[in-house]
Amino acid sequence: MAENTRKPTLAEALIPITFLIVLLSINVTIFGDGALDGSNQIVLILSGALAAILSMRKGVSWLTLQSGILHSINSAMSSILILLLIGSLAGAWMISGIVPAMIYYGLKILNPTILLVAACIVSALVSMATGSSWTTIATVGLALIGIGKAMGVSEGIIAGAIISGAYFGDKMSPLSDTTNLAPAMAGTDLITHIKYMALTTTPTLIITLIIFLAIGFNYSSEGEIHNIDPILNALSSSFNINPWLFTVPVVVIVMIVRKVPAMPALLTGSVLGILWAVIFQPHIFHEISGVSNDVWKSTYIGGMKALYTEVSIVTGNEIVDELLTTSGMVGMLGTIWLILSAMVFGGIMDASGMLKRITEVIISMANSTGSLVASTAATCVFFNITASDQYLAIVIPGKMFEKIYRERGLAPENLSRTLEDSGTVTSVLIPWNTCGAAQSNVLGVATFSYLPYCFFNIISPFMTIFFAYAKIKIAKLKSKPNSELD
Repeated sequence: MAENTRKPTLAEALIPITFLIVLLSINVTIFGDGALDGSNQIVLILSGALAAILSMRKGVSWLTLQSGILHSINSAMSSILILLLIGSLAGAWMISGIVPAMIYYGLKILNPTILLVAACIVSALVSMATGSSWTTIATVGLALIGIGKAMGVSEGIIAGAIISGAYFGDKMSPLSDTTNLAPAMAGTDLITHIKYMALTTTPTLIITLIIFLAIGFNYSSEGEIHNIDPILNALSSSFNINPWLFTVPVVVIVMIVRKVPAMPALLTGSVLGILWAVIFQPHIFHEISGVSNDVWKSTYIGGMKALYTEVSIVTGNEIVDELLTTSGMVGMLGTIWLILSAMVFGGIMDASGMLKRITEVIISMANSTGSLVASTAATCVFFNITASDQYLAIVIPGKMFEKIYRERGLAPENLSRTLEDSGTVTSVLIPWNTCGAAQSNVLGVATFSYLPYCFFNIISPFMTIFFAYAKIKIAKLKSKPNSELD
């Protein structure tokens, strides 16, 4: 039986959004970085409850809303499983000496002047090779954040450099799921999409690197550098540091490049990490397990703990001890809680028709090419905030705007580029988005701490809007040469 529902008004649709924003602002003011410990999750659930109450008053049944919630959660399940595996990977790579080796060699090669630029470039290259910003940040990103802390560089700045590079690579790699998803939603092909996207992405990256270089010179001139010799000594005395440790990251990268799915690749990396710990760092298991008279029991307990719970390696150096702490799978549970809460809110908003009502208004205000692209970008950011998932921030606006772009004579690569320039890269800037929550947890840096320094992510949507208003490289449909906008 069809439901007797009435379309929500714009004011009604904005009530849960306003409620969410106000309470989240209060949370950040009161709890600070601790807002992600649970209060933000409660706010998302309460906002979803408010949206449900308003919807049910309009005739939407609870079964419809529940179906929307389950569909939303189901869309995030792969991200949740990957998060758990990233937690185990971080623990395995820590006790095996892989991350300590990355930090050790990085401290010897890098300096604060070039660190930010190098972190951005290395993250970009790895992300392009793997097609995954998540894998990049969970592997080389962890090492780079450790190098930055050891050098006295603000964790927010180094995290911003890592994320900027990782999302450039994710955005431009043909192996990336979002890079394949955006052209599919817009109706163009992958190669055309990447070539067209490079027009806005390349200058954005250049500007980003220039900014990071300027910041690096500022660090160098101020002399805000820790003496790294004690750090190097603590690392080398606690771990067997050698180049063979890097074979595991190479294996994982090769697997992903050869299109092995992320979950099997990350699980393989975790298992190999434990195996390498057995081979190169057998003494670590005694420290973790507290068992010294039974090698097999010590190894089993230590390996398991590294995968599922918090593990700390004590070296006697306060800076190094802070770097050599991981939380395993259990450390990801708070983030998973946040993602589930966000999916509840996004699912209700979508099933109730409230999100659609808000976006209809946005589309109606787009009267030129520039305003259409700006509206698309704003819609992508809006869905990253409300639906809390970068895939939804690409899929829904892609479906919404595809027809209007064609009607106005614009080639679909205009839409696909805008979806990536705005939907993919801004997801990590939202604390309760799956990407923002995950990367904040993995790097151990609050979203609002790194957000001001994610220059690539911040500039990208403005760059694509600038190109549209300036009429730079705006492809037209060949079949509609007279459909150009003013």
